Amino acid sequence: QVQLVESGGGLVQAGGSLRLSCAASGRNFVINRMGWYRQAPGKQRELVATITSGGSSNYADSVKGRFTISRDNAKNTGYLQMNSLKPEDTAVYYCNANLRILGYVAGSDYWGQGTQVTVSS
Repeated sequence: QVQLVESGGGLVQAGGSLRLSCAASGRNFVINRMGWYRQAPGKQRELVATITSGGSSNYADSVKGRFTISRDNAKNTGYLQMNSLKPEDTAVYYCNANLRILGYVAGSDYWGQGTQVTVSS
């Protein structure tokens, strides 16, 4: 089984920074796309940022210029550096990865358990 384990959430004051990590472990696999999503209370889960295996990234307009997504392919780990945090960034952040298990043709989406980010004003 493949697992995604997130870390790095917490409580921070507005204007502060946090760095989230997402480590993939399990059977032999290749990570295609990695991404971060978030879900605030009473709201739908929304895309924050994605990054392809080649390093191309995409961001939600609300986080452009403040958040940076990256990945370390050798460590099968993705990161989300969050700067200039705002109270409206408060949410549970979920890691997502499209993984292809070696020997299989197609990839599948996997999700982490979520990590709480709370930004106080």
